[in-house]
Amino acid sequence: MNNTDLKLLKEIAGINGKINGAYNIRRNGKGIERHVTDNINIVTKKDKPGIDIHVKENTQNETVYIPVIITNGGIDDTVYNDFYIGKNAKVTIIAGCGIHNSTNQNSRHEGIHTFYLEEGSQTKYVEKHYGTGEGTGDKVLNPITKIYSKKGSNMEIETVQIKGVDSSIRETKAVLEEQTTLSVSEKIMTHGKQYAKTIFDVELNGTNARTHVVSRAVAVEDSVQEFESRVEGNNLGYGHVECDAIIKDNGRVTAIPAIIANNVEANLIHEATIGKIAGEQLLKLMTLGLNEKKAEEQIISGFLK
Repeated sequence: MNNTDLKLLKEIAGINGKINGAYNIRRNGKGIERHVTDNINIVTKKDKPGIDIHVKENTQNETVYIPVIITNGGIDDTVYNDFYIGKNAKVTIIAGCGIHNSTNQNSRHEGIHTFYLEEGSQTKYVEKHYGTGEGTGDKVLNPITKIYSKKGSNMEIETVQIKGVDSSIRETKAVLEEQTTLSVSEKIMTHGKQYAKTIFDVELNGTNARTHVVSRAVAVEDSVQEFESRVEGNNLGYGHVECDAIIKDNGRVTAIPAIIANNVEANLIHEATIGKIAGEQLLKLMTLGLNEKKAEEQIISGFLK
């Protein structure tokens, strides 16, 4: 791998040298490196592009890395990755995609990830998106995540769009059974004429199923973001969706909530706050010696932490 490859891997997956754990690295539409462990196996699909990741039951505190990098223009890559998390396993999955495009051709990656969580399993899933390159070709990322949780399992998702992505549609669909939990933390910043859309669709089917979604968005210059959420409560359970956004310049953010209670015991909440950077925050930082631009950058950085 060259320096561009290594920089992308560091940005999206924190890889900087030797990787401790199982991994599969995909570059420009092809797998280039793979390592498995005694408890985590990675198998190439035979019927379509992608891999199956099998985590044995009772696996504890292991990590698997599945980053994707694109360094050429004109790449249109779709991959199907299925995760089978064994009973009572505890695992961290580091995904994400980085695109470096210095051409006038668009480059696109769509990762379709499906999780099958067995009873009592705990999964942390981290996905970062990053774009770089001075070409006029767009850098497009459209991830789809599907989650099927069995009794007592839980999943934690952290998604971050760092910078440089021209267009992104992120879709997450989850079906939660008895005593399961899904928590999501999303952070997105857009600038220029970038566009980002997020769609959450969660079904709380089992007794005491719970979900908590927090989205933090910053849209500056002429960028546009859309946030759609749908939480359906079909049993005794709890759903809380929170969308907080800062807009600047001509940035636009739209939040579209839908909460559907099909059971009298379903407790569903949606909160949305969209506004500009508060003047008193700017003034306070500027009195400490920061100019207006640096003060705004510090406020945005703190908001997205």
